[in-house]
Amino acid sequence: MESSPPLADRMRPRTLREVRGQEHLTAPGRLLYQALKADHLPSLIFWGPPGCGKTTLARIIAAEVGSHFEPMSAVMAGVRDVRLVVERAKEEKQRAGKATILFVDEIHRFNKGQQDAFLPYVEDGTIILLGATTENPSFELNGALLSRTRVVTLNALSTEDLVHIIREAVEDPQRGLGSGGVSLSDGTAQAIAEAADGDARLALNILETLSSIAQAKEDGQIELGKDALESAMLHGVLRHDKAGEAHYNLISALHKSLRSSDVDASLYWLARMLGAGEDGLYVARRLIRFASEDVGNADPQALQVALGAKEAYHFTGRPEGELALAQAVIYLATAPKSNSVYTAYEAAKEAAKKWGSLPPPMHLRNAPTALMKELGYGSGYQYAHDYEDALVTQEHFPEPLVGQRYYFPVARGYEREIEKRLAYWQKLKKERKRVDIR
Repeated sequence: MESSPPLADRMRPRTLREVRGQEHLTAPGRLLYQALKADHLPSLIFWGPPGCGKTTLARIIAAEVGSHFEPMSAVMAGVRDVRLVVERAKEEKQRAGKATILFVDEIHRFNKGQQDAFLPYVEDGTIILLGATTENPSFELNGALLSRTRVVTLNALSTEDLVHIIREAVEDPQRGLGSGGVSLSDGTAQAIAEAADGDARLALNILETLSSIAQAKEDGQIELGKDALESAMLHGVLRHDKAGEAHYNLISALHKSLRSSDVDASLYWLARMLGAGEDGLYVARRLIRFASEDVGNADPQALQVALGAKEAYHFTGRPEGELALAQAVIYLATAPKSNSVYTAYEAAKEAAKKWGSLPPPMHLRNAPTALMKELGYGSGYQYAHDYEDALVTQEHFPEPLVGQRYYFPVARGYEREIEKRLAYWQKLKKERKRVDIR
């Protein structure tokens, strides 16, 4: 029986236009678009979470520029493999006059010697290096390699992006499930997207597993519903590589226990993850996200504690570094909770998207030249430190957004003080405006 490639591989974007979630790199005028348009591609390090499109972008780039493409996994390769690739790249340059694109997945796993082996050939143009990593390049790659490459950051895909990808896979009759009578019940795409947590590969793996265990109706149609989602996950999609644990279920349990201020359950789920062999830096990244998303300014110190735990774990490793993660978990679980930073930023993003490129008011604009000053740039700006309480009544929004509010502190922790401060400032502003009117 002939087997087809996994759905996630079949549905890979084939052009920059098809790539979702990385418009800051792929849109017209942005780095990758311009580099391909100008046929001048630098060596790049793609830094981003799993399933965000690092490998996909490398393949698209290779196809666009028409260069010889050499893929390599740093998990499996050694210096000898690097040398063989370099020899083939030299031959290709002599034969066709073009550099070879060398894609190294998980490049952070190469040691210093292996990384150094690339340097002369990146320098002389024999190789255009495209590296992919989920780890911070500043920590994991040596300075010499970083100085010869450009680090570009990829985003975890939004739930909206994942829903689009899932629906596209269901509808596509050639590469996806469109020829098999598959459909999604209401909310299923959203549920899969939320379970995938920014990872397109994982989302499509869940979808494929869900479709393989679903029962067809009498008319041959297959409707995928949320009720079967848990069953699909138990079929292995979300299992941890080392101990068979439901990786994303465990991190979800940790996150939700922290949010509910259940310190003991939080410690238990942390121990389960680390005991299963989970990467402590992955856990640290999730704790950092939690500190901003679910604690925020109710306890501004929470973010520093989470960052400190990440640094301690990175510095000491296992098992010593696990204590730092446990300390952070206890702090976050017992901290006052607020999601107002998250909701405020989401609301501000939505406004920015809705209203487009509104110009700043004239008095807020920079005026570095005489002409700009003559045009009124910066005119009437009130320098806050010249006013009582460092408080001014000038408007800082563009005209259509005057009076908008996005940040609503909760009555917990330090945000109680922030709310008092904002209310006091609002009162003073109203009083001063009344005086100005008179």
